[in-house]
Amino acid sequence: MTAPRPFPRRSSSAAAVLAKPVLADVLVGQRTLVKDVLLVAAGIAVVAALAQVEVPMWPVPVTGQTLGVMLVAATLGFRRGVAAMVGYLVLGVAGAPIFATFTGGIAAIGKPSFGFIIGFIATAAVVGWLAERRWDRRPLLAVALFGAASLIPFAFGIPYMAAVLAAMGAPVDLPGALALGFLPFIVGGVVKWALAAALMPAAWAGVRAMDRRVG
Repeated sequence: MTAPRPFPRRSSSAAAVLAKPVLADVLVGQRTLVKDVLLVAAGIAVVAALAQVEVPMWPVPVTGQTLGVMLVAATLGFRRGVAAMVGYLVLGVAGAPIFATFTGGIAAIGKPSFGFIIGFIATAAVVGWLAERRWDRRPLLAVALFGAASLIPFAFGIPYMAAVLAAMGAPVDLPGALALGFLPFIVGGVVKWALAAALMPAAWAGVRAMDRRVG
């Protein structure tokens, strides 16, 4: 007599969820080109909406854009996150009113704040790449990820701002550039950092809890 075959093991749905690279892959299922395009468009819309959450300042306003960039990139991953930020920049320069205060157009390139928008692309690349390696799922790693990501736009924005101000006949030295382009943003940056570091692990915890109930 042949030994009875063991029942096949069911794969854990929770393990399948955790194997997904980023949150968008869990939410929308199997990837397709159409889904990717729609997710990129949604990412652009999120950043455009948060750009209108603004505290007017000169030469660079305080906005919710950085929070949007971090959440979008963590949710979409490297390629789609970068595509969303490139699309945001290109559409805005082309005239779509998606920058702060519903502005857009080629003239945006000459604004002191435009360097920060360039920095959003690098921010999305770093956040998306690390999110694909699960840094957004655990609170401590998320704190490190979004803390570092919060600083990336300044690496592009402050030099760009200084160059534009110099071209406008109002040059600033390094302390002056930091006073205009960094110090006013510390409180808001910490708030956005904390929100992103709380929201993404919470979203993943919710996904795991829902999957356990379904399974």
